[in-house]
Amino acid sequence: MTLMPDACFAIELKVRDYELDAQGVVNNAVYLNYLEHCRHEFLLSRGIDFNRYAREGIDQVVVRCELDYKAPLRGGDSFRVTLALERVSPLRFAFLQEVRRLGDDRLVLVARTIGTAINSKGRPFLPPDMERLLA
Repeated sequence: MTLMPDACFAIELKVRDYELDAQGVVNNAVYLNYLEHCRHEFLLSRGIDFNRYAREGIDQVVVRCELDYKAPLRGGDSFRVTLALERVSPLRFAFLQEVRRLGDDRLVLVARTIGTAINSKGRPFLPPDMERLLA
């Protein structure tokens, strides 16, 4: 996977002790939570609320997630998760994300998450505000 283009959104977080595995590094599955938190914050910053969608019978879903681990995070590390968005097809979009350790800017992870939305009839579609975001 190649490095992502210029990011349009970023958040900073800190590793919590309970996220570590027996080797003293962030457990590989925890990175999915970091990435999802960034995606949700990005969408909220653009007026797109998952809870509102759910009340309207719209589900935002992940259909594929690729993660390339480059270096570990350890307890107490602070880090930045960045995001860029691209359209993949008429009904799918990709979040391109990186995790970088603060202080030395070390690349920790590169990810590509493909998503879409499912309407109340169970059919893929993109809500108008997602369409505008991808325009």
